Amino acid sequence: MTSKERFIKALKREAVDRVPTFELVFFLTMEAFGKVHPTHRAFGQWDQMSEREKQLQREDVAQLYIDIAKKYNHDAIFLHPLFYTPEETAIESKLIQDMSNDEYFIMVHGDSTFAIPDGNSMMDFSIKMADEPEELLEQAQKNVDCTLQNAQYIKEFGAVDGFALCSDYCLNTGPFWSPRQFKQFVYPFLKETCEKYREMGFYTIKHTDGNIMPIIDMLVDSKPDALHSIDPQAGVDIGEVKAKYGDKVCIIGNVNCGLMQTGTEEEVIASAKYALEKGKPGFGYIFSTSNCVYTGMDLSRYDLILKVYEEEKYY
Repeated sequence: MTSKERFIKALKREAVDRVPTFELVFFLTMEAFGKVHPTHRAFGQWDQMSEREKQLQREDVAQLYIDIAKKYNHDAIFLHPLFYTPEETAIESKLIQDMSNDEYFIMVHGDSTFAIPDGNSMMDFSIKMADEPEELLEQAQKNVDCTLQNAQYIKEFGAVDGFALCSDYCLNTGPFWSPRQFKQFVYPFLKETCEKYREMGFYTIKHTDGNIMPIIDMLVDSKPDALHSIDPQAGVDIGEVKAKYGDKVCIIGNVNCGLMQTGTEEEVIASAKYALEKGKPGFGYIFSTSNCVYTGMDLSRYDLILKVYEEEKYY
């Protein structure tokens, strides 16, 4: 089967020949390929470029994503378009599809639900939840409607297979919202987004770091195809999540990124083995780190967990 077929089967919790793998982002492209990651590139002169220049930039970015997938045996590519417009997303996703002969599952960011507010807006957002809830709910619905409109364009003109819903909801200590607040301000809009994407033919991967356990029932009930990243740094145990919810949702993760940064090699190996041991049974598991391969991580640590993966990936 192709990488794309394998990834989709895992999302559907069907039997596959081996555990699929990918990373939400692989930032170490300079070290691995001598090229700046697409999200770190600045295109201040984009509007001055000829169409030929723009296309060369797109092709360079597309080839870099394909090179990452080939080198590390990834089954999916999370595309970060040069510009986050439906038009540019459609162009670049189609380019990757064509250049790779449709080998990989292609996803892009597509989450309009409220994330944890930043420090500058957290107080105002909290006050609005108490004093002006209807205004927030109206904004939440507008965000969903706009996202779905963009998705319809991408469906018609692009080559995207699914969306990664990357609004973070949780800290290591628990969700930013109480379960009651989450049920009011986030859950119905997440559920609608997943449902409408499914009707369009897209798959959904819900990402959030942190301790998701107080709201995990609502996350699963929203019916994404997968949950990422099952964060061990927040005390979330992949074995527990797989045992309770593995018949309802694909599990992605959860090699401890903190240990990959500061732990011993033995601790990193043990984390990778534990993720595979607990994730594999019954299929519906995709191997990855508990966040991403981020800037500053030692590339040799990623190579280390891939060595474990190569030894234990087959069913």
